Amino acid sequence: MPDHAIPAPLLADRLRTHAGELLRLAAPVIVSRAGLVVMMAVDTAIVGRYSAQELAYYGLAHLPANLLVTTGVGLMMGVVAVTAHALGAGQDAECGRIWRRAIPYALLLGILFALASLAGEPFFRLTGQSADLAAGGGQVMAVLGYGMPGMMLYVATGFFLEGLKRPVPGMVAMILGNLLNALLAWMLVWGHGGFPALGAVGSAWATTAVRWGMGLGLVVYAWHMSDHARWAVRDPVRDWWSGSRKQRHLGYAAGVSLGVESGAFATLGLFAGMISPLALGAYTVGLNLTALPFMAAVGLASATAVRVGVAYGRRDPLDMALAGWTGLAVTSLILAGVGVLYRWMPEPLAAIYSADPQLIAAVAPLIAFTAWVLVADGGQVVMANALRGRGDAWVPTALHFISYAVVMIPVSALLAFGLDRGARGLFEGILIASVVSVTILSLRFALLSRPRPAKAGGH
Repeated sequence: MPDHAIPAPLLADRLRTHAGELLRLAAPVIVSRAGLVVMMAVDTAIVGRYSAQELAYYGLAHLPANLLVTTGVGLMMGVVAVTAHALGAGQDAECGRIWRRAIPYALLLGILFALASLAGEPFFRLTGQSADLAAGGGQVMAVLGYGMPGMMLYVATGFFLEGLKRPVPGMVAMILGNLLNALLAWMLVWGHGGFPALGAVGSAWATTAVRWGMGLGLVVYAWHMSDHARWAVRDPVRDWWSGSRKQRHLGYAAGVSLGVESGAFATLGLFAGMISPLALGAYTVGLNLTALPFMAAVGLASATAVRVGVAYGRRDPLDMALAGWTGLAVTSLILAGVGVLYRWMPEPLAAIYSADPQLIAAVAPLIAFTAWVLVADGGQVVMANALRGRGDAWVPTALHFISYAVVMIPVSALLAFGLDRGARGLFEGILIASVVSVTILSLRFALLSRPRPAKAGGH
């Protein structure tokens, strides 16, 4: 028997342990990540029922706004990986120092993103949108920018807690945030409760207020944890920039990776806007319904990164491999089930977002087609996080660039415009890129997970 092999019953026990721990960690993280998309889904439905034109403003504004948020999430991803490494190595006090270094970095990113959000209207004009769409979308994007610092506080603190295997507080904050956002959006979009009817801008104000509430609430929770002394969360750090080099390095790679991916999807949204406002509305709804189960994959991916990262901290290569492949298998099974639902009832799902017969007719075929996209798209984010959990930073970024910038954008443009497949062609391009991505990321993880032969003279 090779030195690295273990008996099948013991292997089965370890797989069951990984699957159980993965689901335990992932369940609240899934709620937290899915909550971001649920918030958008609720806003999309409220704005869509208010006005199809306002939905176009809303959808256009969220293309670059989501790119900024996603990039910020990637830039902060080093927090969860480095915290998990410190936890696995038994360095409890270092966990709190990681968080303290992350907070000023999160605020810096939030301020930069807020400033960038003020340039929405000229950006939309440069990308070929109509004057009306550019003005309406730019106004919504500017309001969303005001909430960026609060959002980055939420992400940084949530990642710290997830690295400690405490994802529940982030989940609770997200649930409360969604409830408050639904109420505020209903009041501000439609003009209930004495407020003026603000349309898409009203939904942006609701989102901004909720993001600040979630961010500050989670910071207060971390500060007052009953065992805060164990983690040294109140110990001041004066090396917040120089001392966070490792977590920033991992975050740079993840930020570029997620930024490339999100930017590619935003580019497809701009393509949809060039087709027609109806195509843009259909793309917005279709992508939202794709993103909702994708957030479950993101939650499972985060839990996979923690499991791989803790095993990495223990220097346990077999557990690292088991954690990664278990994450991929569980995610694929869950998303396949969602895909069956999407394939079975696309029209009722489309009707949630709009009462406009034209929009429903345009969206329903896209929803049915996304059933094919879900497994590949979810699988690639799990494998990327598994690689980052074991300290592989820049190779996943390069592979994401190939899949989404080199493959998805030109293929989607060819299908949508060259072959005149419209919005359907955009989603076909997403499927092709996702299959490429999950394949090459899985091959990379398999390569790194190969057992290494024992050194000469070893045991």
